Amino acid sequence: MPLHSYTAYFQSLLIAQLPSAGLAWLTSQLDAMHTEKDFFLAFSRAPRFVGKHLLQVAPPQLAQANQLRSGFNPESWTADQAVRTLLLLHAPHQSPTDYTAILNRLFTTADLTELTTLYAALPLLPHPESHVKRAAEGVRTTMTQVFDAIALNNPYPHDFLPTEAWNQMILKAVFNVRPLHRIYGLDQRHNAALAQMLIDYAHERWAAGRTLTPEVWRLVSPYLTVNYMPDIQRLLQSANTLEKEAAALALTESDLPIARELLNQHPEIKKTITEGAFTWQSIGERAYAA
Repeated sequence: MPLHSYTAYFQSLLIAQLPSAGLAWLTSQLDAMHTEKDFFLAFSRAPRFVGKHLLQVAPPQLAQANQLRSGFNPESWTADQAVRTLLLLHAPHQSPTDYTAILNRLFTTADLTELTTLYAALPLLPHPESHVKRAAEGVRTTMTQVFDAIALNNPYPHDFLPTEAWNQMILKAVFNVRPLHRIYGLDQRHNAALAQMLIDYAHERWAAGRTLTPEVWRLVSPYLTVNYMPDIQRLLQSANTLEKEAAALALTESDLPIARELLNQHPEIKKTITEGAFTWQSIGERAYAA
């Protein structure tokens, strides 16, 4: 997507939501940003001039964001986050190497809010293929706010992370009870290795007398085997409605004869699936709300 398209989008959001003094400051910074020093000063000072209030993003503006960049969702962004992203889009540089050096300097000294901005902005920034190592580093963070910035409502991991890093991100999201349904491209990057990792983790949780989010079965269902059927039966016998629903959906997505047989043993829940009473998305939303 051309740079001016993102610029126009952010400017349309900010014109209506920044105080006049903040908007004047932003305009002056963009006009006068000719050197790296200009950029770094503007980036660090942005919150004091534009504020940290949550942006109001209407449904048509969310739809426009997704059209500009599939998976881009700024509904939880703040004013300073949007302004800093706009500054990042205009950081002076001559090459991908120059731009990466600028980002490295920011990441090295960034506070929590700045890190959140940087990771959430990755899918919009110039030279996206140069930021893979930085994204993989974000997946390993112990800071929930930073992890959410890279993992949730962010198309960069789906588009650029290698499989190993992607699987690590999903496992960490499960471990930290983050909402899997907010991970962009979840159904497109499932894989057999991840399914086995999730099964192993489920067994560990059960052995310790604990539960885990029913969303994991969304990623296991494409790889169901006869060996996994005892796990599905366990879910069907659960007192937890969401676990039963997840098991039933997993069975409907399997071509195994035993899966159809098992589902036929539960006609009530099979009927609710046929009626569209629940989906993986609704299971995820309800599980996280609980």
